Amino acid sequence: MAKDVGIGLVGTGFMGRAHANAWGGVNRFFSLKHCSSMETVAGTDAQEASTFARKWGFNNSTDHWHSMLENDSINLIDITTPNHMHADMAIEALNAGRHVTCEKPMAGTLEDARRMRDAARKASRKGLHAWVWFNYRRCPAVAFAHQLVKRGRLGRIFHVRAQYLQDWGGPETPLLWRFVGKEAGSGAHGDLNAHIVDMARFVTGDELTEVTGAIEETFIKERVLPEGHGAAISGKGGRRKKQTGRSTVDDCLTFMGRMKGGAVATFEATRLATGNQNANKIEINGEKGSIRFDFERMNVLEWWDNTLDPGLRGWNRIMCTDSDAHPYVANYWPAAHLIGYEHCFTSMCSDILRVLGGRRSVVPLPDFEDAYITQRVLHAATLSARERRPVKMSEVK
Repeated sequence: MAKDVGIGLVGTGFMGRAHANAWGGVNRFFSLKHCSSMETVAGTDAQEASTFARKWGFNNSTDHWHSMLENDSINLIDITTPNHMHADMAIEALNAGRHVTCEKPMAGTLEDARRMRDAARKASRKGLHAWVWFNYRRCPAVAFAHQLVKRGRLGRIFHVRAQYLQDWGGPETPLLWRFVGKEAGSGAHGDLNAHIVDMARFVTGDELTEVTGAIEETFIKERVLPEGHGAAISGKGGRRKKQTGRSTVDDCLTFMGRMKGGAVATFEATRLATGNQNANKIEINGEKGSIRFDFERMNVLEWWDNTLDPGLRGWNRIMCTDSDAHPYVANYWPAAHLIGYEHCFTSMCSDILRVLGGRRSVVPLPDFEDAYITQRVLHAATLSARERRPVKMSEVK
């Protein structure tokens, strides 16, 4: 008989909706030993949290998230708040004997991320788990790319080339929390580079040893103050005040690095790449082949097989929707009946519940130990940009 895992969700914004949808859908798509139970959602406003609970299927709501730690039916705390809140919430939840899942970046600062990692190490001795939502690992195409590299199909890797390009952060976008350093920690760097650094590490199975150079830029230094929340990320459609405030995060950060296996890597994140709405891209070039992925065509992985006769070589389009070949898709729709952004979260919920049920995840879950390595890379890139020098990962503890 399936056992329920009680979910306590903190946050009712864009990520709160994505997570609520996933926890609510995972039992419908996956047959699991442990199922999710939508127990309580916490928000800053009691009425807003109550409305959210009714809409997304939670049994209860609260405007005091700590009260969830007094509820024995809640086994896992899922944190979707602004970055500066992650550390204290995660540590308190772990100390209270709850599993934790936390949105990325892991934290706003390396110091907070280190505190979280240390708390997770201590909690693991009591059988508790702590994970970070690097949800793009659960795109079937990305998970399949990871498996191809693990099988040796690319051979020796020469290049990793990753970009995360968005265009919503122009001059008209108000001063949301994502542009406030005390709340976000960083801008496009932590928000977007976090994803592609994790993706590069995940797909290649390799680690960066040095950031060799970086450029950080804030193009829009003053932004209009918002009066209402507006849309989920951009604030478009929300009311604006006449006053302006200073943006204290980066709009873009680009960096280069070296990997332990000998590959060279480039990473670029920006919110001002006009015409790119959510272009999360990676290309990996190896001796035996290459792969390319672009989230705006998330069901497709491009593959170049360099072991073929020269006359047969070319970029092949793999539709990663074959239930017999590609991770997760057997739980959704028939071949080429495409899945979307929300299914990555649902698939991550399934792997979390699999592990809590004593089974292995389909592909590795990013725990706090894993996510801390990505946080170190982000910190090294910031150091490199601001001090205009190479930074070895051994410098960043």
